Amino acid sequence: MLLSIAICYSAGAIGSIFTVQAIPTWYSTLNKPSFNPPSWVFAPVWTLLYIMMGLSAYRIWEQGWHQKKIKIALIFFAVQLVLNASWSVIFFGWHNPGLALINIILLWLGIVICVVRFYRIDKWASYLLLPYLVWVSFATLLNYNIWILN
Repeated sequence: MLLSIAICYSAGAIGSIFTVQAIPTWYSTLNKPSFNPPSWVFAPVWTLLYIMMGLSAYRIWEQGWHQKKIKIALIFFAVQLVLNASWSVIFFGWHNPGLALINIILLWLGIVICVVRFYRIDKWASYLLLPYLVWVSFATLLNYNIWILN
């Protein structure tokens, strides 16, 4: 279980490398919508979401890696995790909100696919991903507005 959480945290660690550097130098200069949360909100939210994602993936893994539907579900999970990490690289590292918007839309679709596939295997694993889906939905709206405003 700890390994699955650590794998999810690795996506956050990759993203934070680019995020921490860009917040004071680039992100702080952007026009943001009125509903943009304060910067301190993001770290605790993502911490909780990565734990829930790791627990969700672990519940699926426990069902038996040898089964085709488990492998496929976890491959989709891995793809969305790569999209998760790459969003920060694109948005904060490359300073490209437009391309990041495309990435986060693909991420959102990947999460939806995981929710559906996980639900067919373990309902609780699926439920654990719902806050992540809600947060990424909000982040997509935020990303879109930052792109439009800048």
